[in-house]
Amino acid sequence: MEMITVQQAEDIVMSQHQDFGTEKIPYELALGRVLAEDLRADRDLPPFDRPTVDGIAINYSAYQKGIMSFTIKAVQSAGEPSLSIDSENECIEIMTGAALGSSVDTVIRYEDISIDNGTASINIDVKKGQNIHLKARDKKRGDILVKADQVITPAIIGIASSIGQTTLSVKKLPKIIIISTGDEMVSAESCPTPFQLRRSNGITIQAVLEKYKIKADVLHLNDDYEEIKKELSRCINEYDVLLMSGGVSMGKFDYLPKACEELGIEKLFHKIKQRPGKPFWFGKSQNQKLIFAFPGNPVSVFMCLHRYFIPWLEKSLEIPDSGFQFAVLQSDIDFPFSLQYFAQVKLRVNSSGQLTAESVDTNGSGDFSHLADTHAFIELPMEQNTFRKGEVYKVWRYNF
Repeated sequence: MEMITVQQAEDIVMSQHQDFGTEKIPYELALGRVLAEDLRADRDLPPFDRPTVDGIAINYSAYQKGIMSFTIKAVQSAGEPSLSIDSENECIEIMTGAALGSSVDTVIRYEDISIDNGTASINIDVKKGQNIHLKARDKKRGDILVKADQVITPAIIGIASSIGQTTLSVKKLPKIIIISTGDEMVSAESCPTPFQLRRSNGITIQAVLEKYKIKADVLHLNDDYEEIKKELSRCINEYDVLLMSGGVSMGKFDYLPKACEELGIEKLFHKIKQRPGKPFWFGKSQNQKLIFAFPGNPVSVFMCLHRYFIPWLEKSLEIPDSGFQFAVLQSDIDFPFSLQYFAQVKLRVNSSGQLTAESVDTNGSGDFSHLADTHAFIELPMEQNTFRKGEVYKVWRYNF
């Protein structure tokens, strides 16, 4: 299979999106998960007419007759049963949010009255129904308060609580394992020899997945063909997705493509016309498990993760309005290869509200030092080699 374009790779990856079903969880644990049901009002909102200010409640017909002073019959606070007046020259002293009785229909705030000896006198012009939040003005019983297929925010949890929905139906998350390979890679706690590197790809991917509340397992394999084949076979049975880094290029110890082939895993593509991340390998097992095998360089991993895997995940979880944005390039870039180029950029919003992208000079896909102070990859099409300030291109965000 020959090298494919970025668009072809995207189309193949996105065609493999999956539905992992739903589950019910306590609402306290739902932050950041994807809501799988509409949340509906269990009663009218508000459930009763209620004052929006502290003051007195009267019947407007008395004011129309010229009555300006009212005997305070009682004081009613929020949460108490509603109180009624017996005559038109009476009023109820009432607090914000209390249930307004049917005998009163207008509320005047404390700042607009004077109270003396149990009598409240009105000092302003009054409109019928003022300062009242009417029953069902916001939503009627059964109306949708929150639509499904969105990431659950603190506000959504608050709404769930207000309608007594203490368990929520959410999209199930795929079970994922992150596998790094390479004899030269040692644990972060180790002291590497001059010929070794500390592992970072696994923990980086794991941290990205935390945003989606995915608790991925991490495994490191040395360059041992039989061990790689055995662990791949195990993981394909236990996990929905394998995210791998390293072992997919053309080196003598890049065993992954051969191991996958022997295990009957279908190669959907290997190698994309892009930089970084050209050797990216993608396949599917007979039991529909997916293998995203990224090149080992940290920047390649980071780019492929955000350009291909995250869009696949968000489509599988039906998260709307995700993906790329467009930004205005702030500096010239020359790239003399027939590959789609993903450059690290800093994003800004200028005074006109435009998203702008300023490129950063790096030393290739092994130079991950700039990932901390950049915000996105800008995607520059392979059909041209020069890109000029003021031109607009796609950006794939990771820190913005």
